[in-house]
Amino acid sequence: MADHWIWPVSGFRILTVYVAPAHRYGPGHRGVDLALFGIRTVRSPAAGVVQFSGRVVDRDLITIDHGNGLVTTLEPVTSPLSRGDRVARGDEVGVVSEGGHTPVGAVHFGVRWQGEYINPLVLLGGVPRAVLLPCCG
Repeated sequence: MADHWIWPVSGFRILTVYVAPAHRYGPGHRGVDLALFGIRTVRSPAAGVVQFSGRVVDRDLITIDHGNGLVTTLEPVTSPLSRGDRVARGDEVGVVSEGGHTPVGAVHFGVRWQGEYINPLVLLGGVPRAVLLPCCG
């Protein structure tokens, strides 16, 4: 399953890791916050169907049902897509906006399996390898 998932953004660093709550309603961080470097486009981490796209309280978000009980939520993300739209893995689903609990320029990537939040890294195979860039052109 993990080899079918990709990161929803490129050019990022992890700001906040997943922290499982002690119980269903306990404190925790139910996803991963990613700080973006320049590119604001967000893509679908796997094929699926848009379950929700719109504003909730103070932020825009998109939720994608990937089947087999897996559902992704990406926020704050403004999307032109609507409920029922099909997306392929890697399709652009929107752009990072502002609002919610993430810092400006970051996106929250949450995944639920059978209704319970899980660490998205288990579907991605871990953190991508760092690439060193030349210094001082």
